[in-house]
Amino acid sequence: MRELEERVALVTGASRGIGRAIAVKLAALGGVVVCAGRDETALGETLRLIEGQGGSAEPAVFDVTDAEGAAAAVKEAQGRHGRLDILVNNAGLTRDQILVRMKPGDWRAVMAADLDGVFHVTQPAAKIMMRQRFGRIVNISSVIGLMGNPGQANYAAAKAALIGFTKSLARELGSRNITVNAVAPGYIETAMTGSLSDEQREALIKALAIPRLGTPEDVAEAVAFLVGPGGSYITGTVLNVSGGLYI
Repeated sequence: MRELEERVALVTGASRGIGRAIAVKLAALGGVVVCAGRDETALGETLRLIEGQGGSAEPAVFDVTDAEGAAAAVKEAQGRHGRLDILVNNAGLTRDQILVRMKPGDWRAVMAADLDGVFHVTQPAAKIMMRQRFGRIVNISSVIGLMGNPGQANYAAAKAALIGFTKSLARELGSRNITVNAVAPGYIETAMTGSLSDEQREALIKALAIPRLGTPEDVAEAVAFLVGPGGSYITGTVLNVSGGLYI
C-alpha cells in the first residue's frame, strides 16, 4: 500500500542505521523523502537503496547543530515540493562516560546534536506545517531517556528532554492537524551494537522480554504507523520499541 503517496518527508540522520531504514520505509509507502545528513557519500547509498526499489528521494547535506543551515535546508525542501508533510528527527550521537569523568565538551556535544538539533529543524518545519494545516512529526528518543543508564547521563538527559519537547509541541500544534510523537528504541542492531562481544550481546538479550536485539526496520515500522493514516488520532505519545527492555 502507498499510504504516503504525494507526502513529502524529511528524515535527519538518514545516512545509516535507523535513519536509513526509516527513509527507505517511507519511500516504499510512496513518500518523497528528503534524506538529510552530514555524510554525502553515505547519503548516496541511502538514495541508491530507495531508487533501486522504485522510490523517490533526494539528499540534503547539513549539520543539525547549525541552526541557519538546518532552517535553509527545510525551506529548500518545502520550496522544491510546495509542502512538507512529515519530519522525522533521528540525527544524534553519543559520548558515553560516567558523570565524574565526563568532559564538558562531551556533554555539550550530545546536547547540541540530540536536543538543540531537533529544535533547529523542527521550528521552521512546524511553521510550514501550521500554514498548510497538516503535519506529522516523529522524534526518535530512546528507552534510555525513560529508564536511564550508567555512563550515559548526557544522552539520557537529552533523550528525556526530547520526550518533554514532544509532549509540549503536541499540545501546541494539535489544533492545526499536526501530530507530534516520539519513538523510544531499545537495543537495535546498528554499528554501535555491532562492536559488542558475544558475552555482552548475550547479557543484553537476557534483559529483554523478546529475546533478540531489534532491527532498524522495527523502528521504521513504528514511525511509518505514526505518520500514516493509522496514527492520525495519536499525539503526544512515546512508542517504546525495546522488546520489553523497559516495561
